[in-house]
Amino acid sequence: MTRQLKLGIPKGSLEDATLDLFEQAGWRISTRSRNYFPSINDAEISCALVRSQEMGPYVANGTLDLGLTGQDWIMETGADVATVADLVYSKASDQPCRWVLVVKNDSEIQSVEDLQGKVISTELVEFTRKYMADRGIDAEVQFSWGATEAKVVEGLADAAVEITETGTTIRAHGLRIVCDLLHTHTVLIANRAALEDPWKRAKIDKIALLLNSALLARDKVMLKMNVPADKLESVVAKLPSLHAPTINPLYGDDWMAVETVIGRNQVRELIPELKAAGAEGILEFELHKMVL
Repeated sequence: MTRQLKLGIPKGSLEDATLDLFEQAGWRISTRSRNYFPSINDAEISCALVRSQEMGPYVANGTLDLGLTGQDWIMETGADVATVADLVYSKASDQPCRWVLVVKNDSEIQSVEDLQGKVISTELVEFTRKYMADRGIDAEVQFSWGATEAKVVEGLADAAVEITETGTTIRAHGLRIVCDLLHTHTVLIANRAALEDPWKRAKIDKIALLLNSALLARDKVMLKMNVPADKLESVVAKLPSLHAPTINPLYGDDWMAVETVIGRNQVRELIPELKAAGAEGILEFELHKMVL
């Protein structure tokens, strides 16, 4: 019988981004409506869809061997798990998310200290209570089942602690951000006993390696070009590179083949400069994985 690693996929806002990342890493996970156990093209893995908020406890107690969730929910639940890898991606970007203190635009609250005696609505209850207690602030922290900003808009709470990537939705509701309380990102977590099992540890390390390599490749591209030997130095001088660029002579000609990996955001400015410096036949390639 094939051994299996029990993997938790975060259900909800992180779900689609997680499935995309696994596909880039080489695992195709297929979900179906009202089915909490997606299929995966790996007989050694079984999957379950689990809310991010519950992932830590399920991994800690061994229901799951491995899972992905926000660092914030590990802090919130106090789950005793091992962090295998930091994977900085979210619902809409490859940037960390922020838990922020939010109030109405016309609120008199200008700092955390102004929350004394106030009501705060949030899903991140335990973290927020500790944050306030550590600063000597006596505020009532209420759990929100969702639509947290609306509690402030409707006057049900004086402030909210809410997660955001850009702050756009918060501003659209006529609210303003007072300050950041926590920056968070996705983490790959494992059950501690699972890491003591050699077979599971090897499988977990493989997954972590390929997920990290997929994320690392997202903002990189490969450039290939041909360069006359007498213009090689001027072209190479313009190339930012992870390491030195790869240079090989072309057969039967006084030309060199040059290739390098660069940041995706550098391409627009760099290609015209390389062309002007003498490079020809410039090609840009997408990268799916990059292992350092």
